[in-house]
Order: sequence, then C-alpha cells, then structure tokens
Amino acid sequence: MPMPKLLQLFLDNVNRPRDFKVAVEGDEAEIYLYDAIGDWYGVSAAQFVQELRGLDVATIHLRMNCPGGDVFEGRAMATALAQVKAKTICHIEGLAASAATYVAGACDEVEITPGGFFMIHEAWTLTMGNKRDHQKQIDLLAKVDDSILADYEKRTGASREQLAAWMEAETWFTAEEAKENGFVDTITDTDRKANRAAWNLAAYANAPAALTKPPVVEDHYNREQAERRLALLERQ
Repeated sequence: MPMPKLLQLFLDNVNRPRDFKVAVEGDEAEIYLYDAIGDWYGVSAAQFVQELRGLDVATIHLRMNCPGGDVFEGRAMATALAQVKAKTICHIEGLAASAATYVAGACDEVEITPGGFFMIHEAWTLTMGNKRDHQKQIDLLAKVDDSILADYEKRTGASREQLAAWMEAETWFTAEEAKENGFVDTITDTDRKANRAAWNLAAYANAPAALTKPPVVEDHYNREQAERRLALLERQ
C-alpha cells in the first residue's frame, strides 16, 4: 500500500535540522518558519498563533523555508496572520510549497530569493476512520481548495480556471515565474542556496530534480522510532 504523501514528506525529512523561533528587536519581529507545518510533526498552528499573538510590534517579518504540511494547520496560520494589526512581510528564503504558500500569501507583502521556488497544488491532509469519515474529509477538502483558490485569485488576479489547473498539476514556479504570475511582489538580491537545497521533496510528483536529492544531515533523530509513530497514526 503506498504511503500517503504527507506522511512521506514528513518521514523523508525526519533527520533534517528544523528551526522555528521568534526574535524581537525594537518595533520589529522576525518569525523563522524553517520547518514543515503539522501539529504532530513540525510547527503546529497552535505554536505559531501563540507566538504571533504575543507580539506587540509594528512590523512582522516571516522568514520562510517550508516544504508545506497539513492544509488545516496552514489555513489556521494564514487566518491568524491576516488578522494581526502589524504590517506583515513574508521573505521566502528558499522554498514555499503547498500549505506554506497560503501562509505566505496572507502577508501584506511577499518577497522571494533568487533561485527560490513557490509550489501550489490541491490540498492534502490525513484521514483516519470509516468510509463516511473519509467522504466527509473529501467534501471538506473540496471546500478548502475553493477557499485557497479565492485567496490565490485575490492576490494574483489570475482566473480561477487557470489557478485550478495549476493546482491540479502541482505547479512549481521559479522566483521569476512566481513574480510574473503575481504570487510574490519582489525578488530579493540575495540567493540562499543552502536553504533551498535543504529539503527532501521526493514526496511531490513534480518537484524539480535539483530539489529531490535527499539532503545529507546529521542523524540526530531515530528514523525507526519515527516510522513506528507514523505507522500508528496511519492505522488509527
């Protein structure tokens, strides 16, 4: 039985050094989202929102290198960002994929590093239960896709038909293409190649070849333990 893509993404990157932190200096704050999005792996919406709501600053810089994750966690993060009073600027420092793209898009401004990537596709999540549970989740995912389309449409000005086709095809945009199509506002003058190469993206169907090579990282996390945990979650 094939492994669900979301589980594969998390498991493939289980040894990858991750980073989620907040730094405040004066009237500005920086949030580093250098991790996947998920409540049992990576950064949860609860963590993110708690840190976000604790900030009393004029400007928030969201520094992102994120391969995506759970759609509902990502939507919660995006909603929280859209509600803050501070000006929000997302700096894509390598990669914004999947759920990370609508977290980025919730910011007032979005910039990307040269050589960075921006990927959109139809929503992913994990489902456990009987056929009725799965059908409910299918119906919910369709609604989520519609809401994501509305957000992309508002930001880019592209037609819903074009955006839906890009999502269905799992489309990877270069920095230049992301700017040309309105997903980001500017391209920075600094190329963060180290960040861009850090994720194993083999779980995705169309990831550029340069991004699918597994990174060499220190084995600081027990892979067998992670596999057992993911298998238990999948069976529940």
